[in-house]
Amino acid sequence: MNKPSQQVWIKFILLLFILLSYFAYLTYQYDFITGGVASLITWSFFVLCTPIADAGFLLDFPLRVLFGIRMVLSEVVVWLIAIIINLISLVYFAELYETTYLTQTMKIILTTPVPYWLVILLSGIGTFLSIRFGDELMDVLHHKDRVFYFRHQFKHELILFVFFLLVLFGYYEIISTLGINFE
Repeated sequence: MNKPSQQVWIKFILLLFILLSYFAYLTYQYDFITGGVASLITWSFFVLCTPIADAGFLLDFPLRVLFGIRMVLSEVVVWLIAIIINLISLVYFAELYETTYLTQTMKIILTTPVPYWLVILLSGIGTFLSIRFGDELMDVLHHKDRVFYFRHQFKHELILFVFFLLVLFGYYEIISTLGINFE
């Protein structure tokens, strides 16, 4: 059986392979620059416009397991990188947002502050709540006073979970106005 750190590395490499395959596909379809920028914009869409830490989780969880870096800190860096990618892309490569459906959607969200910046806001809230849950779960699993934590922290976590569900509901209501179908 694999050690947990080996499993983390294997999953990280597989997800990285998927990202690189997507980049290769877009490069084949268009060219190197277009494929690269469109891949980065797509990755930033999953960071900035989904309410659960998915694209950032590529880095967050492995960094936490392997080096002990809190996931919330690495996620802040991931968000900064995603924002910078879009600022640069909107200024220098705006036409590349027309490459795929996700990049087109990202452009609509970025260039239409009302109501679509709410997608980014709600995604940020949802992402950082899910990262907080992940960090706390990792802390509890490695803490000797687990029983005390579960006994006294449950109500607080329940309130955060309900808030998280409300964020998800609001997110789906707003994103549905973009014409994205989740079924």
